[in-house]
Amino acid sequence: MFVQTESELAAINMVYGAAAAGCRAMTSTSGPGFSLEQEGISYMSGAELPGVIVNVMRGGPGLGNIGGAQGDYFQSTKGGGHGDYRVMNLAPASAQEMMDLTMLAFELADKYRNPVVVLVDGFLGQAMEPVVMRQPVKELPGKPWAITGAIGRLKNVINSFEMDPVNFRPRVELLLQKFEKMQETEVRYEGINLDDASLVIIAYGSASRSALTAMKMARQEGIPVGLLRLITLFPFPYEALSNLAQRVSGFLVAELSSGQLIEDVRLAVGLDKRVELVNQYGGVPLLAEEILAAIEKMMKQPVGR
Repeated sequence: MFVQTESELAAINMVYGAAAAGCRAMTSTSGPGFSLEQEGISYMSGAELPGVIVNVMRGGPGLGNIGGAQGDYFQSTKGGGHGDYRVMNLAPASAQEMMDLTMLAFELADKYRNPVVVLVDGFLGQAMEPVVMRQPVKELPGKPWAITGAIGRLKNVINSFEMDPVNFRPRVELLLQKFEKMQETEVRYEGINLDDASLVIIAYGSASRSALTAMKMARQEGIPVGLLRLITLFPFPYEALSNLAQRVSGFLVAELSSGQLIEDVRLAVGLDKRVELVNQYGGVPLLAEEILAAIEKMMKQPVGR
């Protein structure tokens, strides 16, 4: 069933209601609409309701434009609403992955009873590519906690409100344990040419496609470059990056923002490891040639100069 709502506020709260009734539900939006949905996403996480939110990031801040960007990284991965909550973020890099990861998002949302965001930049959102349809799951997991209208059993209550802080703290702790479990078991990424790399590009979404081309161009020049393409933004591959930092000379973060992903990369690899940024923002694409130029500059310029 598809419903054209009057606003993003209505959309996210309809997802809340449908999820509370045991249905699989999603909504999609872009930029300012995602901001409007933050309160509802926090409510869903607090009430332990599964749901999928697709955010096609556009040039911002403000009304901005409809060009592709990745400036919603902080908002989406750190919890853009109120309170101590997190949501998983899946970052597709193709039309095929947009379909596959959206299907996965529903499975993960049900598994953890928590919202999941599919974070796409506008360049992918406006792209056209062939896809192979995967068969959907035939049997959905049972949801004995849902409000179904059934009689003859104890009432199910869906709520995120608790007036007594003493009683509320254990509830928050259960959520935090869930988020820790996500970090332990749900990290996803793709590593390309990492075995012999001395420099590794970190990217996601459409920027990773430009990064892949730049990596191939650099290798044709004899520069041993690898690529770590992020598929989950939260949970973030801190351990994988920390391990890479032990054997590579540096990292180049390629992103469509003023520099948001790079902060998580620096946190993962440590302040003593060289990390540089190549970027675009405001809806401007990041070209492979720009990334290649940044690679060549890093290889020629010693650390600290």
